[in-house]
Amino acid sequence: MSRSAVARPRFSAARILIPASAVLLFLQAALVVTGGAVRLTGSGLGCPTWPECTPGSYTPVPHQAEPVLNVWIEFGNRMLTFALVLASLVLIVTVLKSGRRDLRSLAVGQFLGIFGQGILGGITVLTGLHPITVALHLLLSMVLIAGATSIHIRRFEPSINIETSKLTRSLAILHVLIVFLVMILGTVVTGSGPHAGDAQAERFTFDIRTVAILHADFVIFLFGVTIAFFVAVGTSAQTKIKLRTFTIIALAQGIIGYVQYFLGVPALIVGLHLLGAAVLWISAWRVFLSSRIRMDAK
Repeated sequence: MSRSAVARPRFSAARILIPASAVLLFLQAALVVTGGAVRLTGSGLGCPTWPECTPGSYTPVPHQAEPVLNVWIEFGNRMLTFALVLASLVLIVTVLKSGRRDLRSLAVGQFLGIFGQGILGGITVLTGLHPITVALHLLLSMVLIAGATSIHIRRFEPSINIETSKLTRSLAILHVLIVFLVMILGTVVTGSGPHAGDAQAERFTFDIRTVAILHADFVIFLFGVTIAFFVAVGTSAQTKIKLRTFTIIALAQGIIGYVQYFLGVPALIVGLHLLGAAVLWISAWRVFLSSRIRMDAK
């Protein structure tokens, strides 16, 4: 077989990799939003068992005891997992056919992580939407979003490492860790609030005002670290660009957070805050990667 014959399928696969990575990243972020919709509409037990939706059936059945809207919202969220499985399989095949060895572990990690999400989702249902399992469900999504972002950034070609100072690398690690800590505290605030996913679901016993203030304090600390990262000697031009974008998103997310708190956490604004969390995390991860690899216009 000629070299050109071998190169053609690799070239085609490489072209497919561009939209495939984008679709996977979109679906991973969408799962955060649909998961939030499940909780905010009280649909967490719309399918009261797992892996079945209701005893004896994997799909909703007529005259199910749970409200119809709640049933279909929860079932729709479960169906998104199958879309993610399909997207991850397409990505794995594309990565293998394109010869992108640098993406193999990331692609397989997405596939395994999605199955982990399904199992964790089942545990969440079987434990009656315990706030710890609900929080872990969201945080695992953030880990998978980070992986999907890493793949998407490398969609055109393998990454090229860049030399940075120890200070820059330390600030990059600190920055992304604080963002993740803010996410963790956000799940604690949510787990202490009224949107449990079901009226009978257990909640954290923390005072919501106290944990909300703690969450806000770490957000303020995050802004301080972001500024320090921006002005630090050795921070590259590409990282500064990513930090500017991150700051704009973080400010918008902070405003939404304050609005939702002072309005008594209305469901629609809480949902918008969840969407903002996914976008903010993608931006934070791009900042982190920009301190390690050349990104150019990615």
